[in-house]
Amino acid sequence: MKAIRHFLKFAVLPLALLLANCATKKPLPTTDANGKFVNPYPVGTYQHFTTEPSYPKTYKVWKNKELLGRTTPENSHVRIDLATQRGLLMNGDEIVMDYPICSGRKGRETPTGEFIILEKVVEKRSNRYGRIYDATDDCVNSDADTTKDAIPEGGRFEGASMRYWMRLTNDGVGHHIAPVRRYPASHACIRGPGSAIPIVYSKVRLGTKVLVE
Repeated sequence: MKAIRHFLKFAVLPLALLLANCATKKPLPTTDANGKFVNPYPVGTYQHFTTEPSYPKTYKVWKNKELLGRTTPENSHVRIDLATQRGLLMNGDEIVMDYPICSGRKGRETPTGEFIILEKVVEKRSNRYGRIYDATDDCVNSDADTTKDAIPEGGRFEGASMRYWMRLTNDGVGHHIAPVRRYPASHACIRGPGSAIPIVYSKVRLGTKVLVE
């Protein structure tokens, strides 16, 4: 009898592990009879969103609405993935929102590391980058840098809009609303869409952690 119990113990264990693995194994992307992609995950889930062929290049924003309601400046943080050009609003280890971002272009790369939000300003304009207009108010430089480009006599400089500004560094890098390309194109700041950044802004505070990697 002891020998039988010993045999059953070691015979049943691999079977239990096999069943457990089968239960937790994620379904793989499939195709239908015509070879068209079929997403195996339920519509609306994060797995469905990230399994779509358009991800991560999509401009779409994914939200966990139930978790968003429970996310506050006290329990949130932000993660920026430069490789995928996506931003993640987090509540602990859970993803609350996934949205497109646009980081710094070559020569003006966004710094990586762990930062905290140093300043929050809803209406913000750059004091360095923007447009230069001449005396007749015609734009003569749409990508001006005041440290390099001269303003003509009688002309003016208009700083680029950076609404819902969240400062990350003392030398001018922040997270804010601005045109989002699906590739690095900014002057080092982390741009985000108007459909997502005001939500992020409302869910963070001074001192909130922002991980850029």
